Amino acid sequence: MAALIDGSNANMTATTPSDGRQTVRLAKGEGYEFIKVYSQLNIETYKAIIDEAEKQGIKVVGHVPAAFEGKPAEDFFVPHFGLIAHAEELSKQTEEFSFEKAQEYARLAKKNGTWLIPNLSNLVYIAKQARSLDSVLNLKSFKFVHPLMQSKWIESNQYYQGTNAKRIAYFDKLVDFHVKVVKAFKKEGVPMVTGTDAGTSGIVWGFSLHDELKLLVEAGLTNEEALASATRLGAEWLEIDDKIGTIEKGKFADLILLDKNPLKNINNTRKISGVFINGKWIDENKLDDMLSYVEEWNNANKENYNWKEVIRKIRGR
Repeated sequence: MAALIDGSNANMTATTPSDGRQTVRLAKGEGYEFIKVYSQLNIETYKAIIDEAEKQGIKVVGHVPAAFEGKPAEDFFVPHFGLIAHAEELSKQTEEFSFEKAQEYARLAKKNGTWLIPNLSNLVYIAKQARSLDSVLNLKSFKFVHPLMQSKWIESNQYYQGTNAKRIAYFDKLVDFHVKVVKAFKKEGVPMVTGTDAGTSGIVWGFSLHDELKLLVEAGLTNEEALASATRLGAEWLEIDDKIGTIEKGKFADLILLDKNPLKNINNTRKISGVFINGKWIDENKLDDMLSYVEEWNNANKENYNWKEVIRKIRGR
């Protein structure tokens, strides 16, 4: 569990270096395992949080604060900033979407020991939604999303509202740049782990991981590298690779059995024969039954969930 620290509008906030250090100490005392730095932190507070986290033996993941925009990239690659939460954090810091800029980031990340979650699927689906909400409605996995979230993704979609050709073109540039980032980080040998920002509109839990693996391979990772990014490397960064991440004697037997080899075709990660979880085998038929139940429940309860109505009640209007 990560304690999210931001400059405002968060459960944990810090606006001065001393506040930042105390917040880290409090987070450790409350049992949090990581610190997640967020976008509205000022520069000195951001640096103090990361420095204190190192002293407290807590790893740091997160965003690059907006306060660094326009400043040299080496400024935000501070020691002990261990994992960039999205490639988008890098594209926010520049208007130069070139491979050379991606290489600069990769070299700095390598020098600083900072890993990356590319999160390619995020901007790919944002760009699709900016064009049409049909990209959400037509998702094969949309029927498995809770009705309240379905309503939010359609009725209050922040990427489609106010969209225009200029905005779509900008999103397309980001999609292209993030592919360059993956290529540059691979070339520099910076470890990358798989994540999808699931819960963001258009990004469906579980299903989006398969989309991300496909995008990573299209961006230049081998099938084996993509699979490692979703298994072994994630466990290594979390420092729980003695328990999970690879199939070995003595590790948790939580694993997926596939009908076809994903080393030959990354799309074969979707060919699921069954899952071992908590020592129990759940076969494909049982999985299908579980998904069918979710779909049926969602359809039966759609009328009971409306995002705008929920927000109206919360605001007392």
